[in-house]
Amino acid sequence: MATIVGIRFMQAGKLYYFDAAGLDIHVKDFVVVETNRGHELGRVVAGPKEVAPVENAEPPNPVLRIATNEDISQAQQQKDHARKAMSKSKELIESLNLPMKAIYAQYNLDGSHLLVFFYAEKRVDFRELVRKLSHELRTHVELRQVGARDEAKLVGGVGKCGCQLCCVSFLNEFMPVSIKMAKEQDIALNPMKTSGLCGRLLCCLGYEYEQYHAMKGKLPDIGSEIVTKMGKAKIVGRNVIKETLVAQLETGVTVEIPVSEVVLVEKK
Repeated sequence: MATIVGIRFMQAGKLYYFDAAGLDIHVKDFVVVETNRGHELGRVVAGPKEVAPVENAEPPNPVLRIATNEDISQAQQQKDHARKAMSKSKELIESLNLPMKAIYAQYNLDGSHLLVFFYAEKRVDFRELVRKLSHELRTHVELRQVGARDEAKLVGGVGKCGCQLCCVSFLNEFMPVSIKMAKEQDIALNPMKTSGLCGRLLCCLGYEYEQYHAMKGKLPDIGSEIVTKMGKAKIVGRNVIKETLVAQLETGVTVEIPVSEVVLVEKK
């Protein structure tokens, strides 16, 4: 059995598992680990827990140490250096006239590796940019192209609800979202209402979709003929959350009634 801990390198980022290596590690501890980018500072968000080794699978990398004050201070310094690296990246992108946008830069703990995220509509030949950046900054440079949703996650912002973007605060992976989800929730199919800062469909359209789908299955369709305590009526609207129907009686009067009060649904 091995004792592992779950570590994130940014808020709401992907969760990675490392071997606790016999260290007395607790949730919220900062730790130093070895990744393919060198030494990095991460925060423990899960564990520790014991797991059985998986046959033919590589064991997780060990946690090198619990972070010291010096490690945390160094990581903060690298964030400051990354901001300067971003400015240099944007300057070189403009001078080389490349069809791309630098979004976010990140150094590893000792500054030996710089990762620059960028957005572009299509593939870009950025070899000259990497060469010049490496020469200017005296470090190994890696460029990584990301999509519109990843750009929003890295840059951050406030959504239509007035809260911090879900992808920044708690979503660690993007789930598929479709226009069908908006239709099921009777949301106006207006891009201004259904799109997030990234220009893609709002992630939150998926949060209540299953609930709406299940609740709608209990309600008669609009246009159905029903029998109520007040007589026959035709459904002209529905309130899924309240589980009520807007019905037009034979007299022409429109009333809102709970679905539980419907005596009979006549099929069209």
